[in-house]
Amino acid sequence: MKKGMLTTTALALTLSLLAAGNAQARDTKLMLSIEEAMNSADFQEKLDSTITFSFGGLPAGKSIGERHGNYTSNKKTNAFGKSDEAACRWALLSALLSFQDRVRSEGGNAVVNLESYYKANPMISTTEYECHAGGVIAGVALRGDVVTLAP
Repeated sequence: MKKGMLTTTALALTLSLLAAGNAQARDTKLMLSIEEAMNSADFQEKLDSTITFSFGGLPAGKSIGERHGNYTSNKKTNAFGKSDEAACRWALLSALLSFQDRVRSEGGNAVVNLESYYKANPMISTTEYECHAGGVIAGVALRGDVVTLAP
């Protein structure tokens, strides 16, 4: 191999590795629709309709009968080959399923005051959740109160 060709090959390899490293390090913050996710077929099929999930506060006209604790759920999902939005929906569903299991184990019927809690930074919204997507992983962190809503 000639010296110039070797230098060019080394440079090309170095640039490829740097580009791959940057792709792995991507951490894109997305704010996505809670309503759109909750109305999707996967959410309707997998989430128990007898359990209430309320983002940003209490459902209108409801009050808390019993508190069972404040919990967090931090879920990641494989984002490879998926759009950021699709991967984020899966991560959100995983987080909500984790809360659903907690509601059942604590004897409650709702998770209220749900908020995004990525890297322990609260973001309260009734319309959007926060997701961070990278080259191969997407993640959603939520915090909320497991309760029994008063009849």
